[in-house]
Amino acid sequence: MEVVFTGGGTGGHIFPIVAIIREMREIYQREDLRLFYLGPAGPKDDYALTLLSQENVTIKKIWAGKLRRYFSLKNLIDLFKIPFGILQAFFYLYLLAPDLIISKGGYGSFPVVVSARILHIPIFLHESDIVPGLATKKTSKWAAEIFTSFPNTEFFPKGKIINVGNPIRKEILDGSKEKAKEIFELEGSKPLLLILGGSQGAQKINDIILEILPEMLQDFEVIHQTGQRNFSEVKAEAEAILPGSLKKYYHPFPFLDEEHYKHALSACSLVISRAGAGTIFEVAANGKPSILIPLPHSAQNHQIKNAYAYSKTGSCQVIEQDNLKSHFFLEKVKYLFSRPQDLEEMSINTRKFSRPKAAKIIASYVLEYLSPPKQPEREKIAK
Repeated sequence: MEVVFTGGGTGGHIFPIVAIIREMREIYQREDLRLFYLGPAGPKDDYALTLLSQENVTIKKIWAGKLRRYFSLKNLIDLFKIPFGILQAFFYLYLLAPDLIISKGGYGSFPVVVSARILHIPIFLHESDIVPGLATKKTSKWAAEIFTSFPNTEFFPKGKIINVGNPIRKEILDGSKEKAKEIFELEGSKPLLLILGGSQGAQKINDIILEILPEMLQDFEVIHQTGQRNFSEVKAEAEAILPGSLKKYYHPFPFLDEEHYKHALSACSLVISRAGAGTIFEVAANGKPSILIPLPHSAQNHQIKNAYAYSKTGSCQVIEQDNLKSHFFLEKVKYLFSRPQDLEEMSINTRKFSRPKAAKIIASYVLEYLSPPKQPEREKIAK
C-alpha cells in the first residue's frame, strides 16, 4: 500500500501531514504501508522535510512555481518551474504507482495533483484555512473528497466536504506544567503568557513586546518564541532593557520544538499568536484562551478570516495589526486577567471548538477507502 503526501513545504502544511502519518501507522501496523512525500525543494523547506524524514517517509523533491499576487520578476521564473515540476511529479508518480494522493495544498502541491489527475490516481485534499489557497481552488474539482478544518469553509461544493477539523499531533496534548517549570526554569509566581511569533511576521509582534516588556514582566511571566531570524536581536535588546530583578521572568526561544511546545502550552494561561489554522487548533485542543494577531496581507486574507471565525465561538480575542499599539495591547491582557471568569469561559469554548481527533478520522477514512470493496461511510465519519 503506497500513499503519497504533498503540500507547500511550510510547517502549516507539514505538521498536519505528520499527524496523519502517525495515526496511519498506529492504525495500520503492517510493513506494506509505504509513505512518500513529493514537494518543493529549497532552503526554506529543509526543516519541514527533516520532520518528515524522521517519520520514515521517503522524500522526493520537485520544482514548484509560486504565483504571487503582486508584480515580481520571480513570477516569470516560477512560471517556467511549474511545467518542469509537473514533469518531475509525473515521472515519480508513474514509477511509484501510489494508491492515493493526499494534498495539503500550497503551491508545492500543484504539480503533484495535476500529475495524479493525468494518471487517474485518487486525490484527497485537506484545507486548513477558512478560505482555500489558489492551488487548492484549482485542483479541488479533481478531488474524491475534501476535508476541511472550519465548518463554513468558502468556495468548495458542499457535496464534497467532510468537516473534520485541522489534524494536530496528539503528542502536543501530553504537556506537563511540572515539566515546563523544569525545562523553562519558570518562577511560577505570576500568570504565564506564551507568545508565538511564528516564522512569518514575527518582527512586528517582537517589536510590540519589547516596547512594553519591563512593564509586562511586573505582572506576568513570558515564554516568547521570537522566530529564528529575530532571536539574537530580541534577546540582546531584552538584556539591555530589563533590570536584573525581572530577567528571570522572561524566556525567549528562537523556536519551540514539539517537546518544548507541548509543555509551554500546558503551563501557560494565555496564548498570543498569529492566526494560522494549525496554531488555532493546537491551542484550542489544549483548552487555552488566546489573543490572535492575524498576519495582514496573507493570501486571501486567510488569517484574518480564520481569526474572526474562531472568535465567533467565544474562544479568543482578535487585534488586527493596524490596531496593535503596545500599551493598548498590554491593557487588553491585564483586563482579561482581571476577569478570570471570562478566561475560564474562553477556555471552555476552545474545547467545544477543538477537533483533536481530526488526524485519526482522516487516517481511518483513507485506510478504509484503500480496503475494498467496502467504502467509508462519509456521513458517519464527518460526525
